[in-house]
Parts: sequence; C-alpha cells; structure tokens
Amino acid sequence: MPMRLRPSLYLASTLLLGIATGCGEDIASHEEALGAVEAAAVSTSGATTHFRNWLSSNGYDSYDFIRTDLTGGSYGGKASASDTVTKQPVIFIHGNSDKAVGSVFGQTGWTNSLEYFHSRGYKTSELYATTWGPANALQSANQYHSKQNVMKVRKFIEAVKAYTGASKVDIIAHSMGVTLARKAILGGTAHDAADGGTYNVGVPLTSSVDTFVGIAGANLGLTSCYMSGPSTPTCGSTNGLYPGYLFWGSVTGRSTYLNDLRSTSGYEGAFRYTIYSTADEIIGYDGIVYGEYTSRIPGQTGEKRYTGYPYGHFNSKDLTAEVQYDMVVNHTIP
Repeated sequence: MPMRLRPSLYLASTLLLGIATGCGEDIASHEEALGAVEAAAVSTSGATTHFRNWLSSNGYDSYDFIRTDLTGGSYGGKASASDTVTKQPVIFIHGNSDKAVGSVFGQTGWTNSLEYFHSRGYKTSELYATTWGPANALQSANQYHSKQNVMKVRKFIEAVKAYTGASKVDIIAHSMGVTLARKAILGGTAHDAADGGTYNVGVPLTSSVDTFVGIAGANLGLTSCYMSGPSTPTCGSTNGLYPGYLFWGSVTGRSTYLNDLRSTSGYEGAFRYTIYSTADEIIGYDGIVYGEYTSRIPGQTGEKRYTGYPYGHFNSKDLTAEVQYDMVVNHTIP
C-alpha cells in the first residue's frame, strides 16, 4: 500500500462543507478548495500518470524524474489533460540523501511543504519535486555537484515550465539542493572530471524564476570540510563544499564550483530569500564560515534566521512551510 500525505481532516471537512453550503468563506474558488482536499488523496509513490506520459513523450526518460525505485521518489502533475494550472508552479529541490516526499527524519522530503501549499489552494498540477540522488544516507559523502545532479535539476526545471505552460516558476531548495539549483539557474560551463570533463549547462534561467528560496544551503562551503580536508566528493575542492582557507585575511582555495556561483549575484530569480538556523547541526559552527553566514545568498532579497531549537538543518525546512509560502506568494518575510 503506498504512503499517503497526512490529511488535514479539519481542513478537508471545512472546505467540503463550504462547497456544499455555498458559503465559500476563506476559499478563493471551488477549484482551490478541491486542490486543498486533493492533498489527502495523493499518493507519495510518484508523479501523476499524465505527467509521466508527457515526460516520456517529450524525451525526458533518460533523466528518470519519476524514480519508481523509491517510494516518494517524485511528485506533481495534472490529473488529466483538462486539469488547469492557474497558480505559478512551485518546484522543490531536496538536499543530500533526501528525496522528493517522505516520512522518516532526514528523508521527509517536502511532505510538510506540499501539505501546507495544498491547504492554501495549490493543486498537484502546481507543485513538483523529483529525487536527484540515491536517497541513501550511507552514500551522502559521495554526493557532489556532479554533471548528472546539476543537469537533472536543470532539466527538471525546464520540463516543469514547459509542461505547465507557465511563464515563470518558483523554486524552493534545501541544503545541497540550494547550490545545485543555483548552478542550474546560472547556466554556463561546468566541469566534472569523472563524467566527460567540461560541459555546458545552458543559458541562464533567471527570467524564468520569480522567487528562489534557499534553505540551509552551504553557499560558502562547510567548515567541517576544512577540518576534514577535501577527502570526500562532498567536500571536494572542485565540485564539492570545500570552503578554502584564510591566507593573509583573504579566502583562498574555495571550491571551483562555489566560486563560480559567487562570480555574479542576483541571478537566482526576481526575488531571492534564504531560511537558515545558527543551530544547524549539519552545517555547525553557528552557520559561520570565515565570518559570514554560509547559508546567505549574495544579493539576496531577504532572510529568515532562527537561533535555536527546534530549528536545525532539517527543521529549517520541515517547520517553515508557512514562511516558504509567504516568500513565494506574498514576497514577504513573516
């Protein structure tokens, strides 16, 4: 039996009552109400059949966006050809060893965010996620900003935009998903010695993104990677999270990939927000790398910073769905 998104029975009964009585209070439209109730019945075992068929018909099979090898490997899509997309689509990009949708700590994916966005009227045809890695914590040290990972995120953004017909999308990313998504949007050349060398990501997608939200990212690298050295792919000095070292007051040797992301600013979208915690147990060191918060994005529009329990690395994502919504929809920070 496939897992289900946890339904809000109160929300569902209230919305259904509103439709039945014609009250409609607090409901923008019947379509939005149905979208919220829909959350209780959507399987986490994968994207809709309509989206799967569209991906296959449009040449995306090689990217394996559906991830049928995982429960909760993907999410999103229209119920049928007649399903409408009225809200700006939101694309969710998970972090290292996580997956699209889940229920186990560390692999909760975007379950809480999807539920909240559904409760505010979004439909499955307006919310999208895929799994870009193995979804295995035992392999976390081997994950890096590889060509495969960068291009999977890039092509997923392109696919969702084309599938929905939207002029712009919103993107919410967590942890390593932040730095993967930033390169996917930035475009340009990249290099992966383990996968053919230099490659071209494509033209910048800046004009296609309205709001970008980066949660608990390591945009300046990880201090723990300095302590261990670039000894694993995740901490690599080329495509990893190696922060470099201080030399006469300047940072030298930061990973080539991270320096590329810092070569310009403001390209992630029209609005750029970050959410992070100084109590992040994964990033550590109060979130500071050489005197700066590593989760901040250069040129960001604004941020939401937490300073203690229960907001750690994962709860900065799992407990902030309302903040994510306000950033994306209202361009405000609650």
